[in-house]
Amino acid sequence: MLSDLARQADPQLKGIVTRLYCRQGYYLQMNPDGSLDGTKDDSSNSSLFNLIPVGLRVVAIQSVKTGLYIAMNGEGHLYTSELFTAECKFKESVFENYYVIYSSMLYRQQESGRAWFLGLNKEGQAMKGNRVKKTKPAAHFLPKPLEVAMYREPSLHDVGETVPKAAVPPSKSTSEPAVMNGGKPVSKPDKPTT
Repeated sequence: MLSDLARQADPQLKGIVTRLYCRQGYYLQMNPDGSLDGTKDDSSNSSLFNLIPVGLRVVAIQSVKTGLYIAMNGEGHLYTSELFTAECKFKESVFENYYVIYSSMLYRQQESGRAWFLGLNKEGQAMKGNRVKKTKPAAHFLPKPLEVAMYREPSLHDVGETVPKAAVPPSKSTSEPAVMNGGKPVSKPDKPTT
């Protein structure tokens, strides 16, 4: 079930393959085009994610099917990225009702300092992080682990590695823009030259 990238050389981190069930009644899923939404189908391969620990109570959420990471930009929009960047880091916190909430490690409200959260609305659509409140069902997820797995630690410096998309030959190019919900492109961070 693991993506090829996660299985590469010297796995060092123990994580899980899981489905993330939102309290709104949907499983978080990543569609083949990279968009995020919810599904009621509890057996969809699009709803399988690798939860990879990348710090103390910090995870990267990677689709098993596409190999793309979930990320949040500076406007609170969720998008997917071939590369592991700082925008792909989410703090994982257990809320008082035993649900788990995922907040951006990079962005929060400027004035209040309130965190921005991963969330699905009542229709199963991904919400802007700055519109999701941690006390509301939109932000509450139950990870439903399927297996424990060992992962290679994603590196912010490993930008030369990409995950090939289905039916597309492997490429080191990252010229395609990341996909945001609704299909709006988000520019990727520039690759550092090595």
